[in-house]
Amino acid sequence: MSPRLLTAAIGAYPHTADLPGSDAVRLDRVAVSPINMAFAPMVRERRFDVSEMAIATFLMAKAAGIPITLLPVVMAARYQEGALVCPQDSPIRGPADLKGKRVGVRAYSQTTGMWLRGVLADSHGVPPDSIAWTTFEDAHVPTFRDPPFVTRAAPGSDIATMLRGGALDAAIFGFEVPAGMRTVFPDPAQAGRDFQARYGFKPVNHLVVVKSELARDAAVMDGLRQVFAASLTPREALAPAIALAGRFCAEQGLVAQPLTPEEVWS
Repeated sequence: MSPRLLTAAIGAYPHTADLPGSDAVRLDRVAVSPINMAFAPMVRERRFDVSEMAIATFLMAKAAGIPITLLPVVMAARYQEGALVCPQDSPIRGPADLKGKRVGVRAYSQTTGMWLRGVLADSHGVPPDSIAWTTFEDAHVPTFRDPPFVTRAAPGSDIATMLRGGALDAAIFGFEVPAGMRTVFPDPAQAGRDFQARYGFKPVNHLVVVKSELARDAAVMDGLRQVFAASLTPREALAPAIALAGRFCAEQGLVAQPLTPEEVWS
């Protein structure tokens, strides 16, 4: 019997360059770059059989009842502090100075923003609603609406231009700091070590999801375990990250209440 062909939107990483097939399944990989562009189609249309997905997006989708199932397959994990930047000449000297400031982020639901807001609140006394957030995109989950302390930038606005022009005091980017900017955390590497010491893990950004009806097929799941064997992580090892992400999402208004690891894997 031929392997079942599953459409898959998975990012290009060294550990995904040559994903094997199995007797049960084979992936028909769909090119999506950057990979976060696959998240909304997967949530809103379930366009793919298998998809990489940010943890905040998944938790919001799960809370909204969207029939996708999480797999314990880590695609990307990283410390986040290097993504929060401000102009070189800014008076901001550390994360505690962000209280009352204007901070830009691509979307309020972005996973990097979720982790950083949690750190700001837990470790630096800066709760989410003490910052005037500016967003540029909707959440991947279509029913979500930004909290009242979040403002949408005017159409056509650019986050880097607004930061350089003084309309924003700081912003969350990827990990390439734009010219003329510096990190808000004076020592991002030490801040990452502080996160590890406090919580015991490196933040998970992206995992893998599958359509829920496929998750009920034992042969398909066995095949996917073989395909993603190099990135499989024991569920118990992921539990602290999922529990903290669930708490942060609830505290920030992304979901109504935290999802426990048991609810996440159900």
